[in-house]
Amino acid sequence: MTAVTISRVERTFGAVRAVAGVSIDIRPGELFTLLGPSGCGKTTLLRMIAGFCDLDGGSIHFGERRIDTLPAHRRNTGMVFQNYAIFPNLTVAGNVAYGLKARGVASADIGRRVGRALELVHLGGYGERQPFQLSGGQLQRVALARALVIEPDVLLLDEPLSNLDAQLRLDMRREIRTLQQTLGITAVYVTHDQEEALAISDRIAVMRAGQLEQVGQPAAIYRTPATPFVAEFLGATNLLTGTVGGRDGDLLVVDVQGCRFRVPAVEAAVGSTLSFSLRPEALQPVAAGHPGHTVSGELVAAEHLGALLRLEVRLGDGPPLRVAMLDDGQVAPAIGRAVTVAYDPARITVFAP
Repeated sequence: MTAVTISRVERTFGAVRAVAGVSIDIRPGELFTLLGPSGCGKTTLLRMIAGFCDLDGGSIHFGERRIDTLPAHRRNTGMVFQNYAIFPNLTVAGNVAYGLKARGVASADIGRRVGRALELVHLGGYGERQPFQLSGGQLQRVALARALVIEPDVLLLDEPLSNLDAQLRLDMRREIRTLQQTLGITAVYVTHDQEEALAISDRIAVMRAGQLEQVGQPAAIYRTPATPFVAEFLGATNLLTGTVGGRDGDLLVVDVQGCRFRVPAVEAAVGSTLSFSLRPEALQPVAAGHPGHTVSGELVAAEHLGALLRLEVRLGDGPPLRVAMLDDGQVAPAIGRAVTVAYDPARITVFAP
């Protein structure tokens, strides 16, 4: 297993700083995800690790070995591309064997290693098929086998599931994660899909405009986002802004559109503006007079999404407060009715003023 150390890496394209002084320590055997919107620099950073994009500054090491000064073919990385990058004129076995032949592996070993790689991705017996005979999911398995057969130090995956339909994406992400854990290989995974990142990652780096917004374990980033951008990008949230009205024990009282929220205390003066994040699933409709922490408003929308019920409750003149809950079989309140929702202040993330 190989550690990856990225130190103050930079890359500029014209006037655009695609990657701006990024430093990350990726642990041996870890599946580390670079997550962010289009244009945030995540694919550029992956290509810099692979050797397809030069660095303007900084360094990259695999263990103790500096690799950013080496050509791509000497870094011993396996790359899985978004568009499969399968050679249409080669068989499945020929595609998987390509990297071994380029490395001068003995012919006697190539067949054995190709067969083993195809078995790993559940394509045993498919070696003589042509690419046009395969489905999109099978083509991606071929691309994965081709990356793994060379026994890379680091596996790089660039949006590998974006061309697959929804159910196949779920199946393939489980397979990739299981395979990565079974082999114990260090993997760097690029995606813009928040659910995908949360499901398969050991740690996630959220990127924005070439910089890191937050690095951490999926649950920690989701529950305690470091910035409003992370809170909004990583799943749905209510990003609220109000005026500090005072203290209530260990909590601050914040007025939002005429509703008073109790939030964890931070250094903030009375009368100052404060923003905080409250996830929809942390809210629960309750009867009026509920003894806990509550706010009330008007129900303006209700959606039944199978097992999930989504509500929107308008507080004063502000944007609706989004509520998500499991469908308990009860009839949802009528649109236009007054609704009270309870919340736990411990599940609120406050951003420093």
